[in-house]
Amino acid sequence: MTSPTAPAAGAPAPAVFDSARPWRRARSVALRPEPFGALAYHFGNRKLSFLKSRTLVTVVQALADHPSADATLVACGVPEVQRPAYVRALADLARSEMIERRTSPPPTARTLGAGPCSEAETNEELL
Repeated sequence: MTSPTAPAAGAPAPAVFDSARPWRRARSVALRPEPFGALAYHFGNRKLSFLKSRTLVTVVQALADHPSADATLVACGVPEVQRPAYVRALADLARSEMIERRTSPPPTARTLGAGPCSEAETNEELL
């Protein structure tokens, strides 16, 4: 008997989120900008997630450019006091397969420009 949270037979289990590891937006996920943040749609499993923060959208887009999720949060200027909320949001995105663990190294040094990352939002509800 399978537990209700177990993946279907033959389906890979979602990655356990570790913010010290490298991540990226899943290849089969599209982000559609919205006034509140973005809609994330997974073309493989047809899941839809609402990213209720422009800063979270920028973090998700920048994940592939940094050595870890923690480094991405720092690079995007997310205040330390808000990072636990962002880590929880990223963990939720990993469970729903919107982001995936990255095995390749990030591109050479890339500087994030000004924008939503430079002004982290105080909204604790990110998803």
